[in-house]
Amino acid sequence: MKLIYICSPLRGDYERNIEKAKEYCKEVIREGHIPICPHIYFTQFLDDTKQAERDLGMQYGLMALQWCDKVYVYGEPSEGMRAEIELAEQMGIEVVRKE
Repeated sequence: MKLIYICSPLRGDYERNIEKAKEYCKEVIREGHIPICPHIYFTQFLDDTKQAERDLGMQYGLMALQWCDKVYVYGEPSEGMRAEIELAEQMGIEVVRKE
């Protein structure tokens, strides 16, 4: 069983993107792994529309990424997603592009 970091868009259609992220987590569970999806978790108590809270959520998400075995990338990478992908590549964590 591996820890899989979910890298997917949040901004834009916020509600739809959260629902999609939940589906990505279910996909990881069906594969027999544990999904790590900070933008579902941190948005429960941090306000993504407030820059300071968004920055904190991004910082904590990058910390969580370091524990993971793989990063699954869904959709066109946003600025925040590019930071996640870059960190994973620097750390030698496998990045997998998903549809």
